[in-house]
Amino acid sequence: MSNQFNRRKFITGSTLAAVASISIPDIVSAAVKTDSKAAKKVSLNANDIILFQGDSITDAGRNRTTTSPNTAGMFGNGYANLAAADLLLNNPGKNLQIWDRGISGNKVYQLAERWDADCLQIKPNVLSIMIGVNDFWHTLTNGYTGTIETYHTDYKKLLDSTKQALPDVKLIIGEPFAVLGVKAVTDKWYPKFNEYRAVAKEIANEYDAMFIPYQSVFDEALKSAPGSYWTADGVHPTVAGAALMAKAWLKTVK
Repeated sequence: MSNQFNRRKFITGSTLAAVASISIPDIVSAAVKTDSKAAKKVSLNANDIILFQGDSITDAGRNRTTTSPNTAGMFGNGYANLAAADLLLNNPGKNLQIWDRGISGNKVYQLAERWDADCLQIKPNVLSIMIGVNDFWHTLTNGYTGTIETYHTDYKKLLDSTKQALPDVKLIIGEPFAVLGVKAVTDKWYPKFNEYRAVAKEIANEYDAMFIPYQSVFDEALKSAPGSYWTADGVHPTVAGAALMAKAWLKTVK
């Protein structure tokens, strides 16, 4: 029993040591190095208003009754919270106002339904959008009948209306991602889900937006720890996964 315990303790300790040795910046850098816009970054200026938008990954359990920027309840416990904390820590003289308006379960058309109140009235200078996984996932689980064409058309309409109202807004688009083999994400997702990823990148290029290749980021992270370390169900990040996403997001700004 003692030897078995010691062996298990050794294996566990070795695994934790391997995880502890991970260089998150190296993981992120390896994932984004092939992206053509990797060297380009969004400049943050004094008094900028930064808005995180999306679904549950951005929502992350935030307090939706909180109406003031830069407050703890505003951000939930996901990547937006960690990215905002870093921005506020490192830019105390810029008077940044940072908002999170992600809502769990949203698809692109649902962003559009609340866009006036949850985006245009906030008047962001920097707009980060992470959307798309539900546009596919809900076709498998919730009876949603939208297609890849729906996603493409709805996304372009959303950005067209945004650029019309906020012509100088700087866009950051996060790639929808999934980690195969972790609970919800099965072979049924593929190859169809990859089309949603491709559309997000295509739209980022068309609208001159920074693109965050989250799928590559998570794929690279899998070389250091299993999928269940980075995401709870293949879609929603763990604490480590949220930190990974925040580091990738922060790579897009300067």
